[in-house]
Amino acid sequence: MKVTGAGRTDSGVHATGQVVSLRTAAAFPFERLTLAANTELPPDLSVRDAGLAPADFSARFSALERTYIYLILNRRERSPLYARHAYHVWLPLDLDAMNAAAAPLIGEHDFRAFCGMLPESGPTLRTIRAIGIRRRGDIIRIEIRGDGFLHRMARNIVGTLVECGTGKRDPASVPAALASLDRSAAGMTAPPQGLYLAGVRYADGLDSFREPPISAGW
Repeated sequence: MKVTGAGRTDSGVHATGQVVSLRTAAAFPFERLTLAANTELPPDLSVRDAGLAPADFSARFSALERTYIYLILNRRERSPLYARHAYHVWLPLDLDAMNAAAAPLIGEHDFRAFCGMLPESGPTLRTIRAIGIRRRGDIIRIEIRGDGFLHRMARNIVGTLVECGTGKRDPASVPAALASLDRSAAGMTAPPQGLYLAGVRYADGLDSFREPPISAGW
């Protein structure tokens, strides 16, 4: 049985809105599938819902848009409770600088400079539809929506924004970094624990979006 995921994640990255598709001829009461699957899955994985889809549906190739959320704990002291779920940045972050750095990334671009490992085939053009940056208390929430993402692209974008927010990089340098198509011209790769594949949207109106627990209620 082949299982197809809407997106792949690095070790340490979370998914609150992952979608998978599969074909099966198994004679099993469909209404019991979610409960049955969860009894067999490890504690760090859970099925939220299950539904029937057209025969040509693919969780990966039918997706129109993916949403990633990245969470940063921005205060001087680290938190053992957030250690696996948010990136601790102890230097103050300037959200105006981060938003200025994010603006040139919106739209269709060749994101080669923000790609960790280049794809074996296919273009590196992607469309970022929105980047939103908000703060509530010590938590900074970065939401990135796009039609698709290259290897570590979301983490490399966040790393660049963090460098701009701490004053290590001039936000005005981002357009040149993007145009360079050179990975070394963009910022660092942010660590995996702050990243969440939060939702995937499809043509039939299905949107699997679910806010990460730390930022729930935003």
